[in-house]
Amino acid sequence: MPKPTFYNLNEQKREILIEAAKKEFSRVSLYDASISNILKSAGIPRGSFYQYFEDKEDAFFYLLNEHTQERHEKFLTNLKTFNGDIFEAVTDIFHHTLQRSHSQGQNNFIKNVLLNMNYKIEKAFTKFLSKEELNKRYDEVFDLVDWKSLNISDEHQLYHVLQILSAVTFHNLVHSISNELSIGEAVSKYKIEIDLLKTGLANK
Repeated sequence: MPKPTFYNLNEQKREILIEAAKKEFSRVSLYDASISNILKSAGIPRGSFYQYFEDKEDAFFYLLNEHTQERHEKFLTNLKTFNGDIFEAVTDIFHHTLQRSHSQGQNNFIKNVLLNMNYKIEKAFTKFLSKEELNKRYDEVFDLVDWKSLNISDEHQLYHVLQILSAVTFHNLVHSISNELSIGEAVSKYKIEIDLLKTGLANK
């Protein structure tokens, strides 16, 4: 987490530092990123960086957590837009995230995240549908879901449904980027898997 001095920066200086970090992590992975490049882009001395972040990993995970929070907010918005349909809600997030990863410039941050995954990064990237995050917005999430459209009986099962959807979404994002699928190809493959989940896999 950033240090308190980061949050005490005026908005303009904080935004310059954020954009400089995003530019570097869009250029290369976390492991190859250079603090010197961030400092140069932001126009600040080296000592100042460590007043705001512990290290480059701290800055990287701040950006990733901000992105994750954006996707959580989009998930809630999508539930409203699609009348509680969780399948449509996550499909739209998949499409939106894929579009961002295909765009040029600083949106390559998402592409680099997906191509340089480890357990810690995966956990941060997928936490917007984790039990912990959903519990924070419990009433908001569960009031928005269209329960009648789901073959489940309680909130505990809904947690597991969302975990499955999160795993399928994450796997497809990584697969699509690493195999350089077009957006059309990626969405088509993803929708096949989502439809299988919707209809069920067992012949009753």
